[in-house]
Amino acid sequence: MRVKNKKSIILLTLAGCVLLGYWLWLSLRPVEIIAVHDNGNHSYVLVRSFPSTDNGKINWWLENKSSLKEKYSIPRPSSSGNFTIIFWLFGEGYKETDGYDRLCFDDMPPPLNCIDKEAVFSVNNSKNLGTIFATYDGKYQRQKNGDIVKFTDEFEFK
Repeated sequence: MRVKNKKSIILLTLAGCVLLGYWLWLSLRPVEIIAVHDNGNHSYVLVRSFPSTDNGKINWWLENKSSLKEKYSIPRPSSSGNFTIIFWLFGEGYKETDGYDRLCFDDMPPPLNCIDKEAVFSVNNSKNLGTIFATYDGKYQRQKNGDIVKFTDEFEFK
């Protein structure tokens, strides 16, 4: 009976270490920017190895926004200061249009000018709301003091 318990504990510990190592490997990989496509004041950034947590995505943006501006000239705000940047997973690469649910880019010649729609993060800036970060789990707003808080778009009428 004792031998079975020891083997089970060793096996569970080993499995836990493997899972922890895999999670660390996933979270420590650098973000790879494949391409940037522009559409006015909207920019589409195709990425691999994007952070998986909301906090990781926001922190990555805050740490890399100046290098994105320098290397890719994004964001490109409108005259009012509004801009949107959407980060898409590159997945299996460029594909042909399916006529329905792929995002296609006009700045590339067909047929291989589309990707599967898998948005992972977006940054929106407007004069009224300031900077809003959208993730799968919700929206976050950057306050004037620099704090980032969960954003609710509930309006109260008086």
